[in-house]
Amino acid sequence: MEERKEPRSPHGEGGQNQGGTALILRVLRVSLHVGFAALLLVAVVRLLVAPAPPVALVTGLLLSLLLAAVYLAGTILEKRHASDAARFDPNPFALRWLGAVTLLWLLLLLVSSDFAWVAFPLFFLQLHLLPLRWALSAIGASTALLVGALWFHSRGASGTGDGGLQLAMVLGPVFGAAFAVVTGLAYRALYAEAENQRRAAEELRRTRAELARSQHDAGVLAERERLAREIHDTLAQGFSSIVLMGRSAAKALEAGDQETVRSRLQTVQETAAANLDEARHFVRGLRPPALEQLTLADTLRRLCAKTESEAAARGTPLRCRFELDGTPIELPNAYQATLLRAAQSSLANVWSHARARTAVVTLSFLDAEVTMDVYDDGVGFDPATVLPAAAARGDGNGVGIKSLRERLSALGGTLDVESAPGEGTVVALRLPLREGSADDA
Repeated sequence: MEERKEPRSPHGEGGQNQGGTALILRVLRVSLHVGFAALLLVAVVRLLVAPAPPVALVTGLLLSLLLAAVYLAGTILEKRHASDAARFDPNPFALRWLGAVTLLWLLLLLVSSDFAWVAFPLFFLQLHLLPLRWALSAIGASTALLVGALWFHSRGASGTGDGGLQLAMVLGPVFGAAFAVVTGLAYRALYAEAENQRRAAEELRRTRAELARSQHDAGVLAERERLAREIHDTLAQGFSSIVLMGRSAAKALEAGDQETVRSRLQTVQETAAANLDEARHFVRGLRPPALEQLTLADTLRRLCAKTESEAAARGTPLRCRFELDGTPIELPNAYQATLLRAAQSSLANVWSHARARTAVVTLSFLDAEVTMDVYDDGVGFDPATVLPAAAARGDGNGVGIKSLRERLSALGGTLDVESAPGEGTVVALRLPLREGSADDA
């Protein structure tokens, strides 16, 4: 039983203690219980074999049985509560239990001096159930009573009533009490260390759980951002193209132009198939399918042709061409995908908003970097006001530039948008080249 939460009584299960320290504490508790039972049993046996008055013998046996029952009841009740917190909690009655055990021991001490040695396990109980100051006072008082009882019984054994106080009567209890105090303090230190280890282990588990949750949340957020970029740069552009081609086909059908209808429907089918392929690839985190069979330059050249065709279907006379400067080198997959997405998004903005007649995509391989510029001679705009306003509306417009900046920033690149009302627009991308970059994923 126990009165205080820390340190625990030596009767507890100690299931929270860790490793070797927990084993030491468990051994100390078991040793305490075994020692108490053994010393009480030895005293009872000596009481039975030694000549004693019948009243003293019966009183000693009854008090011994009562002490054993009280001690055993307290340890069993606490052990059950330690294993199942829903059971009766004896801890509020710990001091009363300790008082009853101590009182029964004192009564037995009056019956026979053989019960004197039961004091030593009681010293441990006092040290662990009481605050340290009270425990030391209780141990001191018990030691004094023990010395007095030994002296009392020695006087009775002498038959003359004048037996003196011998040095052994004092040194034995004092050294026993001192040993109990030192051992008890060591137990307290071990328990404190075990508690610190337990708290540290719990804190580590909590920290790991929080880290795992934060990493999971960060991964979910990063995946959402990746999907948002891919959807904006691929599926959204493809669906927009499908809508435009469908409208063009409907107009051609009304005009009876079957050839144009077939051409537009063919483009719808090809765009839908390409979108489906794109969706499958970016869900698996692979490179764009357009780059599977062609080089980046060829893919951009084909993109310009497709943009020109879609603009024509919309009724916009847009001339789109591709230019290559420098000697092409094999770029990392991430570089190629970013440049392709940038060209797709920029050209989609050109034929959707710029009302341009000419668009030029220029891919340049320089000594230390690869660059791509997308120029159009359209109506232009003020980047300082239009881009933040479009992003703030949350309607999907303005997402392309933001996602491109994020893509380029992750690769150490930059994005600049140069435009002014009536002066066209240039979207300029810069990606650094480093040795061995072609082998990067």
